[in-house]
Amino acid sequence: MDDLAAGTGGVNPNLLDDRTAMGLPASFVDRVDAQQLGARCRRLAGTGSRELARLAEDPEADFLTRLACGMLLALLGDPRIEIDRPVMLEVPAARVRLGLNPGRVDAVVKAWSHVGVVREWIVKETPEYEVWIPSFRIARYPVTNQEYRTFLTERPGTPLPSSWQFGVYPPHLANHPVWSVAPEDADAYAAWLAHRTGRAFRLPTEAEWEYAASGGDGRTYPWGEEAGVGLANTVEAGPLSTTPVGIYPAARSPFGADDMAGNVEEYVADDYRPYPGGPVVDDDLAAGRASYRVARGGSFTRYTDLARCRRRHGRHHRAFYAMGFRLAESL
Repeated sequence: MDDLAAGTGGVNPNLLDDRTAMGLPASFVDRVDAQQLGARCRRLAGTGSRELARLAEDPEADFLTRLACGMLLALLGDPRIEIDRPVMLEVPAARVRLGLNPGRVDAVVKAWSHVGVVREWIVKETPEYEVWIPSFRIARYPVTNQEYRTFLTERPGTPLPSSWQFGVYPPHLANHPVWSVAPEDADAYAAWLAHRTGRAFRLPTEAEWEYAASGGDGRTYPWGEEAGVGLANTVEAGPLSTTPVGIYPAARSPFGADDMAGNVEEYVADDYRPYPGGPVVDDDLAAGRASYRVARGGSFTRYTDLARCRRRHGRHHRAFYAMGFRLAESL
């Protein structure tokens, strides 16, 4: 796979066109060997859905095998996805320390300066603070296209995801995260499913999201301290597209949640506000609007900096801002 470690040359990605911000050359890019992927699909033809689902999340399986299993499941029907019974994980009540020590800001900025990280973006993560978080549930996977399609059939006036070209549902991406939806539509989905099932579904708070991603032990990424390449679906080594949920098992959080470090960014329930005792950061996300919804986690279009558990960001209305969401549930 291509090496995009050179990043943006230190330029703020919001000042660049989408392809340059993603480190892509002017020519077309191959990030997946189509012949090898086809060979995996042929070899797996006839395998039952349950076995495909197991292989898709098998840490011992190579990436192309996991991807092929996920692609087949999109068309055959993915048993991991049940619209009315999303897989939810228990997160115990705890008093946790979240955020970033201000003394670490310069080191983080230096580590990610090659991808255009601006200091004020990292200042937004400060200071560290303690908070009591009651027990709750977090969805194992982000909400998928298949689930969102059902929502749209019952809420026909809802705006369509801009990632569905011409508004056409992509059946071959059924088990991929839905993306490029508005935060209000993510809220509406959670309220719709809560009404439909009688359960207390909602979006996670920002603190809940960070706790669920990190396990509350202060780690930088869901898997530990080192960024790595290929651990999650980020722009450095990913296929430059969304992927079926759950096929990056090395990126799984301590509580068992998948895709919290990549695939698509995820809205939380909170608008941006500074942490207790922290500065108000009036960055490019805040420009020209009174408030904006916070998003967390990395995406297939962004560098691994965005996949850090502490990283706070949000949506620009640009194609390479891939905004999705996952559910939480009150107990």
